[in-house]
Amino acid sequence: MTDGPGDQPATEQQRSLAAPSLVEDVLLLLFQPRSGTIAGENTLFYVLGGAVLAELALTGRAEIRSSGRFSSAVHVLGGTPPEDELLRPAWGYAAQKPRNVQTVLAAVGPELREPVLDRLVERGDLNREERKTLGIFRTTRLTEGSGRRQQLLDAVRAVLVGRDDPTPRTAAAAALLSASGMLPQFDPEIPWGSRTHDRGKELEQGSWGASAAAAAVTRTTVAIVSASVSTSTTTLPGS
Repeated sequence: MTDGPGDQPATEQQRSLAAPSLVEDVLLLLFQPRSGTIAGENTLFYVLGGAVLAELALTGRAEIRSSGRFSSAVHVLGGTPPEDELLRPAWGYAAQKPRNVQTVLAAVGPELREPVLDRLVERGDLNREERKTLGIFRTTRLTEGSGRRQQLLDAVRAVLVGRDDPTPRTAAAAALLSASGMLPQFDPEIPWGSRTHDRGKELEQGSWGASAAAAAVTRTTVAIVSASVSTSTTTLPGS
């Protein structure tokens, strides 16, 4: 993304980073600027793990195949691990042998929050502010940085509310937000109602529209991942 009017010039460190991954986009979208918190913290690792698997599918590095009547397994494609350190653990875990989707989510998801946050701070998309409470206790507050969250949010809202045909990447992000159960928390940024709910479910099931030129296997993979995330976030105790 190039600098726009009023934006701060990108640092050399920011320029050296590769393009943001889907898991970065999803966590950035889940960030709530008003409170400085991340929506859905108690089930976040499932959503972030799902975003990593969806990214591997979108980039042709993995796919999910049926391994039985009611189960599916992650199969890696190609023999070279992804360069992105956020994606490499999931790819490596599934490369040992095909793994059940839920197993992969539970194995890689819990380790993702902090490195993804670090990446977003490194890019300038989020800021970390160190503060002292009562002059003694140190606390850390997250604040919005670059404005990229708003760009992502605009694209997701256009798909969910305006029913625009999405790019595969935006479709996957919106599907994961829907599967996380967190869409109501975006109201009024993304107006919540039956229309938004239904469109989210369509995206979860791979109904992306004609212009989202993703292979059928990619849509199927993202749909299975979304279903696994949805099941996990609705059955986890306390969710």
